[in-house]
Amino acid sequence: MTTTLRPTEPLQRNPDGTRSRRYQVCVNGRSVGEVHLGTHPVFGDAAARIILLRIDEPDRRRGRGTVAALAAEEVARGWGCRRIEASVPGGTALGLATALGYVVRNRNLDKALDGTPPALPEGSVARPMTEAEFGPWRARGQEEYARSWIRRGVPEPEARAKAVNDDAVLLPDGHATEGMLFSVLEHRGTPVGTLWLAVTGEQAFVFDVEADAAHRGRGHGRTLMLLAEAQALAAGRRTVGLNVFAGNTPAERLYDSLGYGTARYFMYKALV
Repeated sequence: MTTTLRPTEPLQRNPDGTRSRRYQVCVNGRSVGEVHLGTHPVFGDAAARIILLRIDEPDRRRGRGTVAALAAEEVARGWGCRRIEASVPGGTALGLATALGYVVRNRNLDKALDGTPPALPEGSVARPMTEAEFGPWRARGQEEYARSWIRRGVPEPEARAKAVNDDAVLLPDGHATEGMLFSVLEHRGTPVGTLWLAVTGEQAFVFDVEADAAHRGRGHGRTLMLLAEAQALAAGRRTVGLNVFAGNTPAERLYDSLGYGTARYFMYKALV
């Protein structure tokens, strides 16, 4: 039996500068699913994205998804892409992507809150970040964010473009951006870490959390996450989400210990 991709629309040129196209997954001419393939809105034509890959239930567990994914890679190569990316929820999809050589770059985690704001440890208090503190803090954060992508296979110009673009989208008004909370954690009067929490959607989202280098290993990272949960509840949110890059073992262990679970894996593969 032959599994192929059949285009269901012309190649699309989208307003955000990306290209995309939808396909039927066909077995001997019979439709068994669909693929939606596109290029990346920030990384551009260098990176393709499998936006959707779906196989109909009666045709699952027969290798159709594997062949469809490989066919999508061939299309991406024809577009001139150097790598391909996909996001998966785990389970069978994660196993398929891993078997095809995709590597986890980062994960989205989340946690449902029980409604009781956690108390901070004795001696720890939080205060709003000042506008004077914001500029230098954001410059350091943007640099580290770019380097996190570079360390995980994204070419430096693309990684830096993503860091700049993400800040422009998320913080159009900088320190005064509505729905963004910037906090400094102090322990017995000494600043020991920072937190950036968004409360703009249905769930709160931790965009940046960091204990200062000189004060790590003393539980301040955990305190900052407790602060995020308390601020989320104060804003009427009952779930907190965050992103963690693969290989950041201390952070992964902290989030696991606090009860965060993986909501989605973001994976990539070089196209050679």
